Amino acid sequence: MNTNEDGQVGATEGIETATLAGGCFWCLEAVYEQVRGVQRVVSGFSGGPVPNPTYEQVCTGQTGHAESVQLTFDPSTVTFLDILDIFFSIHDPTTLDRQGPDVGPHYRSAIFYHSVGQKEAAEKAIADLTRDGTWPGAIVTEVAPLEAFYEAEEYHQQYYRRNSSQPYCQMVISPKVAKFRKEHLAALQA
Repeated sequence: MNTNEDGQVGATEGIETATLAGGCFWCLEAVYEQVRGVQRVVSGFSGGPVPNPTYEQVCTGQTGHAESVQLTFDPSTVTFLDILDIFFSIHDPTTLDRQGPDVGPHYRSAIFYHSVGQKEAAEKAIADLTRDGTWPGAIVTEVAPLEAFYEAEEYHQQYYRRNSSQPYCQMVISPKVAKFRKEHLAALQA
């Protein structure tokens, strides 16, 4: 699938797009697929200068890209602030270039904003979490404009749904999904 000039996959009128990186894209995808108002979740790569990277290239840590998800959502059902609230609850935004066993710049925490409003919301969310002492360490989440989003290979799409019995899915993704379901019950799709 191609990305339009605004860096959005399949954007339509009245629908917004968010692009987030928080470690392995399979984890984020598995959670956001369950959020009411999220219409589509695509795993891919953002944040680096290399055009059309492959997963293998990104995994070297040399492309500048982070594993990311791009969400299309209905803001009348789920707001960008709701999306960020979930984002900051399902990954550790205080670990630089790392999420659990996944290490490297391609696993960094980042919000690639699509508008000034998204940038301001991201900065406010980080400031609020810092002020409230939600995390014991400093939040290192990158807030940067979306330059481009490149869809990952097909086998990465809906990975958890298709491979939930695999050891990585059971040990890493399933606990994040369970935490999300427990903490954000009201956000679940019916």
